[in-house]
Amino acid sequence: MTAVSVIGAKDKTIELPEEIFGAKVNVPLIHQVVVAQQAAARQGTHATKTRGDVRGGGKKPYRQKGTGRARQGSLRAPQYAGGGVVHGPQPRSYAQRTPKKMKAAALRGALSDRLSHGRVQVVSSFVDGDVPRTKDALAVLASAVAPGAKILVVLHRDDELTWKSLRNVASVHILTEDQLNTYDVLASDHVVFTEQALTAFVDRAGSAKEAAK
Repeated sequence: MTAVSVIGAKDKTIELPEEIFGAKVNVPLIHQVVVAQQAAARQGTHATKTRGDVRGGGKKPYRQKGTGRARQGSLRAPQYAGGGVVHGPQPRSYAQRTPKKMKAAALRGALSDRLSHGRVQVVSSFVDGDVPRTKDALAVLASAVAPGAKILVVLHRDDELTWKSLRNVASVHILTEDQLNTYDVLASDHVVFTEQALTAFVDRAGSAKEAAK
């Protein structure tokens, strides 16, 4: 296990399990999972009209023979302005099948890569008391990461106080521990867990691994 200091708790460290934060970084696997995640986010509602969908064009433009011109059956044929589109995009789903084990392995690899570069931090809490305070939360982040970095903050689902404190900060992206995914880890410079969120994430990952056996 790798031990990291808990920011905001004096002389306290927390162990990060090797099977999650010390996994092998499989770049092709990570790439495949990220591409699948981005593809699944596409709406796929694009559409063009074929010659059968375009309004008009029922009348033959001119007679078949005797004009010296090429025969034409409709002014809505693709070669005419205002005609239908040939092989244009149609509504479709871009979703790719990605097994859960692949997603889990890619996430472990992404987290392991961030930790190997010292970009995984754990904080005890962002805000004291019962009132959201963005200033206090930013002060905790400033003590954890360098200014100007893109930060992924991972919270416990019940931590509404911290979410309200950081939700309007442009450089901070917030996820709950059960929403953590490979793309958002790679899109951020630093991953900052709350201690509560890290415990829940490790427990969830361990439970999923046992269930897969």
